[in-house]
Amino acid sequence: MYIPEPISKLIEGFMRLPGIGPKTAQRLAFHVLTMDEEDVMDLAKALMRAKRDLFTCSVCGNITDSDPCFICADKSRDRSVICVVQDTKDLLAMERTREYSGLYHVLHGAISPIEGIGPEELKIPLLLKRLEDETVKELILATNPNIEGEATAMYLSRLVKPFGLKVTRIAHGLPVGGDLEYADEVTLAKALEGRREL
Repeated sequence: MYIPEPISKLIEGFMRLPGIGPKTAQRLAFHVLTMDEEDVMDLAKALMRAKRDLFTCSVCGNITDSDPCFICADKSRDRSVICVVQDTKDLLAMERTREYSGLYHVLHGAISPIEGIGPEELKIPLLLKRLEDETVKELILATNPNIEGEATAMYLSRLVKPFGLKVTRIAHGLPVGGDLEYADEVTLAKALEGRREL
């Protein structure tokens, strides 16, 4: 089937995005064709501006358009606690809870020997530099509950032991509204392990 080159290139471009397969990419490409030219230009400008104007915060590694980022610059945040996350999406998820008022540190990944990602590829030296500040009392390890996230959390907990900080790990277990009968064994085991007194 013949598809004009501009459309096929657009489909290929969308397929480079995570979670976008051929059908979704084709649907997006044809949707772009139905959009007003002004809306397409706005989308293109937004993409270019995000790529050109964003960078990582020199303090925490968060993606930002100002240095330090708005969280690091906020004097009302609790500077005695740093929550370590894998990427900015995780930071945004934590912020949506409105339960955490401390600072963050974004690693930009997790230790994964299979993918060739070791500790030296992550923003760990920047974290260690921040821990030299004696106002930091607790480090919350909020990496993902998978093999890479657990390996990263274990590595960091051992690495920061000489700083004498309280090191905690976010709890894992059942989602709110979930049913026990549908939970896998590992999730149930983590839920039991992280139980607390009422």
